[in-house]
Amino acid sequence: ILGEHLRICPQGYTCCTSEMEENFANKSRSEFEAMMKEAGRTVQMTLTAQHRSFDSYFQDLLNKSEKALYDAFPSLYGELYTQNVKVFKDLYSELRRYYRGSNINLEEALNEFWTRLLERLFKLMNPQYHITDEYLDCMVKHAEQHKPFGEVPRDLKVKATRAFIAARSYAQGFLVGSDVVKKVSQVSLSHECTRAIMKLMYCPHCRGMSSVKPCNNYCLNVVKGCLANQADLNTEWKYLMDSLVIVADRIDGPYNVDTVIGTIHMRISEAISNLQENKDSITAKVFQGCGNPKISTKGSSSEDRRRWGKVALEAKSSAQALEMLVLDAKGNLTALKTYWITLPGSLCSKKIMASSVADDKCWNGMTKGSYLPEVMGDGLANQINNPEVEVDITKPDMTIRQQIMQLKIMTNRLGNANIGNDVDFQDASDDMSGSGSGDSCPDDVCGKRLSKSPSTRQPETHAIPKQSGHGINGASSRSLPSAFLLLLSVAFLAAQHLWR
Repeated sequence: ILGEHLRICPQGYTCCTSEMEENFANKSRSEFEAMMKEAGRTVQMTLTAQHRSFDSYFQDLLNKSEKALYDAFPSLYGELYTQNVKVFKDLYSELRRYYRGSNINLEEALNEFWTRLLERLFKLMNPQYHITDEYLDCMVKHAEQHKPFGEVPRDLKVKATRAFIAARSYAQGFLVGSDVVKKVSQVSLSHECTRAIMKLMYCPHCRGMSSVKPCNNYCLNVVKGCLANQADLNTEWKYLMDSLVIVADRIDGPYNVDTVIGTIHMRISEAISNLQENKDSITAKVFQGCGNPKISTKGSSSEDRRRWGKVALEAKSSAQALEMLVLDAKGNLTALKTYWITLPGSLCSKKIMASSVADDKCWNGMTKGSYLPEVMGDGLANQINNPEVEVDITKPDMTIRQQIMQLKIMTNRLGNANIGNDVDFQDASDDMSGSGSGDSCPDDVCGKRLSKSPSTRQPETHAIPKQSGHGINGASSRSLPSAFLLLLSVAFLAAQHLWR
């Protein structure tokens, strides 16, 4: 029949009614959106699998260290351990909470552990004295000067904070990447794109050419126009993938989590041994600085007077497992780097089944023949002359712009983790408030964009739900201005694009 009633397909002779054309439009829309979600799910599964593997490995390291401590310390230290087991449990609990994303100052948590341990040890070492809380406060003030545990607390603090910052940022990076893909893959098609996809996929049916495949370049122009905003993720997405690769090398290198996390119990035992060996001189120095405490009326038990044991604890290395995890992750991350700009070609060749580039008997949007227009570039700005899709380059998709900001924030955190620093959300927002897709982020991954003031405060991210409970440094009060700055950054992005 004559096709004068058609609103999308060419108005020549047709076998489609208006209702059929509308049904085809709805069908093409739902099919294309399903293709997007399916492609996104594949990437999500890769990233979440990498997160799951590392998370399981890291938690297992921490669990084994804690179990080794619980197994060895009762026989080594007797009442020191049995009466103060909560001190050790609290330490591992705080370490886990930090790794999972709680608002904890890791350095302060470690300092608190050594302080509490020293107070209890000092009392056990001097059972003949009545030692008050005020006296313990004085003793703790002199602890840094006397170094009762030797260099262990300082050394462990430096190595553990770097390892935990790197591990937490690394694990969160996979979750943020997966979450970004999920949100972006659910962005609906515009009205113009629905028409263009329909014309690409089902107008041949209305012309009696159901077996004719779309021309490849024609398909690319349609899909690049419809996924122009998604392609703008490319720059920050690559930076995130690169950042994860570099932090992976840190985790299996200078900040080796296998060596640091797997030996925490050994370092604690070493610190206690240092105190035991220098017990008399440390006690004398404390008495000199804080005065002699009163003699206790209670007698000391044999348990109090016994010398604590000293046994060489062993840590079972899982370095090979870590090396394999890192190698696998780096391979997957490298493969995903160009996901957003290769997506149109992947959809055209694998899902829409477009014809070969040189085919002159393919569907070109009007009839069977060759397709002459050139293929557009990637991203929103390159669609101004797209012959197949009308794209308003002054109106970027705000959902996708927000996800670009999330990528920038996460990349900034990974960049800081790479040099052993941690940043909070406000620092990240301030550093990343520029427009567009960012400038350059090569070699050291945003090294020049890093926060100048190192901090171990927990940076809240959208991928990790905020946990209730107290934060040691009370940093939760910063969340409101941080969120406000994030919104300002997104608004600034939109304004700049509109101005252009």
